[in-house]
Amino acid sequence: MLLCPLLSWLNDDRPGFSPGRSGLANPGGGYRLSVSHDAAIPFTAIVPAAGLGTRFLPATKTVPKELLPVVDTPGIELVAAEAAAAGAERLVIVTSEGKDGVVAHFVEDLVLEGTLEARGKTAMLAKVRRAPALIKVESVVQAEPLGLGHAIGCVEATLADDEDAVSVLLPDDLVLPTGVLETMSKVRCRLGGTVLCAIEVAPDEISAYGVFDVEPVPDGEWGENSDVLKVKGMVEKPKSADAPSMYAAAGRYVLDRAIFDALRRIERGAGGEVQLTDAIALLIAEGHPVHVVVHRGSRHDLGNPGGYLKAAVDFALDRDDYGPDLRRWLVARLGLTEQ
Repeated sequence: MLLCPLLSWLNDDRPGFSPGRSGLANPGGGYRLSVSHDAAIPFTAIVPAAGLGTRFLPATKTVPKELLPVVDTPGIELVAAEAAAAGAERLVIVTSEGKDGVVAHFVEDLVLEGTLEARGKTAMLAKVRRAPALIKVESVVQAEPLGLGHAIGCVEATLADDEDAVSVLLPDDLVLPTGVLETMSKVRCRLGGTVLCAIEVAPDEISAYGVFDVEPVPDGEWGENSDVLKVKGMVEKPKSADAPSMYAAAGRYVLDRAIFDALRRIERGAGGEVQLTDAIALLIAEGHPVHVVVHRGSRHDLGNPGGYLKAAVDFALDRDDYGPDLRRWLVARLGLTEQ
């Protein structure tokens, strides 16, 4: 039994919200979002955010890792913007006790807004209002740290009867450019079942990832797009010589609702954890279609300080307000010649 007390903050009033597929942030702030509904995007997007963020201690002693800013925008807001841009209408954040601040980020702060408005800080006011306007947000508390599968299972009781799939976005992963969830949903519309996201990594890095065992999609099912593959299985953190492919899991999922039944039926692993990969393996074994979309963009890992710093630099370089000065400083600091 999955014991997950429900806690909700609802943001129904979303003035100016415009979902779409393009990039996460404009230089200088603001999201570039445009409407696109040519695939059945799951209504509910799940963001597991119950971890303690121990790699970032002592900073995460009081500030949840998901609220650490990538330049000036928390990672959780970037992920929420991606879900909203893909067409999701409801975001369920799975948190743990003491992490109320993650969801509070999406609640209006009328006092702060009033102060900024009175002082004429219009650009700053727009940034503060951005997150509450993105998407309707709720949260579920994961009472025990029992793994990713358990966290996702906590959301089942909040779904409507007619929701046949959910999307999952791991907040540690920034997958750029955005739009892969829409592609994954198109694949699900045509091929059914569950669709996962992969990135191609170098052999000397593959042992850090969950790796897909794949084969081509049968002729006629998905044209000639070699970036859509059928999944035969998954291997967690294999040695390079043992890896079935160089395609690694990238933190984006479109999961058929059958995943919740599979999560209940699998055996728990070390520490009693419920592993999502085990549930997906069960679906494959029972003949459910599972496919992967290979994303040919980039990925930033916000789950460790090194990856977080790279993401911050990458985002800052793309900003008109920070990019030019940062680029000049980096060139001088590294003793390079500016191109």
